[in-house]
Amino acid sequence: MRMEDLDPDRSRAAYAEAALEDLRWLGIRWQEGPDIGGPFAPYAQSGRGPVYLEAWRMLQSGGFLYPCRCSRKDLESALAAPHESASTGAQASPTPDPLDDEPIYPGTCRPQQGSSEQVLESGANRIDKAEGFHWRFRVNDGEAIEFEDRNLGKQRFVAGRDFGDFVVWRRDGGPSYQLACVADDAAMNVTEVVRGADLLKSTARQILLNRALSLPNPDWFHCGLVVDSNGRRLAKRHDSLSLRTLRQRGFSPMNILSGELPVEV
Repeated sequence: MRMEDLDPDRSRAAYAEAALEDLRWLGIRWQEGPDIGGPFAPYAQSGRGPVYLEAWRMLQSGGFLYPCRCSRKDLESALAAPHESASTGAQASPTPDPLDDEPIYPGTCRPQQGSSEQVLESGANRIDKAEGFHWRFRVNDGEAIEFEDRNLGKQRFVAGRDFGDFVVWRRDGGPSYQLACVADDAAMNVTEVVRGADLLKSTARQILLNRALSLPNPDWFHCGLVVDSNGRRLAKRHDSLSLRTLRQRGFSPMNILSGELPVEV
């Protein structure tokens, strides 16, 4: 059990404990986690800063990153047309939710290939200097990233078309979802990743990070999402019912695990 609590605005101790309690009630058990410890502790990402910083430094020293000073307003102007999320129909934020699809970066701060420009400014390898701007992973435009999904079969994404230079370190001094997952999966000897099909494109980005860091790829299994009557994935932002709410309404773990819920839910 790994608690992915990197977003300070959404992560509170009470929420974390409630999540653990609800999963226990549902009948899910784990052998390692923030509540019981284990050989790869800590199991809360908020306490694993040194792991992510080391991965960031390796990417930086390898020449895979460049600093991006674009503000939210700058990106909104550069992107011009709003980017729509296929699953929600909502406009994607240029500084996206870590689990949402990141719009293709227009390249405003991207150094030219072969440029003699010094990307790393004096002192930029210090974490205090890294704060204040985003660090982006530069992709090779036109490169095809292919992988075999254990559920959905062969997948193929093209860098520069399906996704662009993506953020691995945020200006507030924290890692992105992509970097944190890659670093933790490697450090914790994760060999199989099972997650929603909405994160297929994230897998392509994480494969590039694994390659840059000389890390092995786990096996990938992307499953369909539980959606509401409008076809949107269940999320608090859409006022979807939480596991806690269903529990309070008298549903049993078997009702939920088998999908035997009344239509009005």
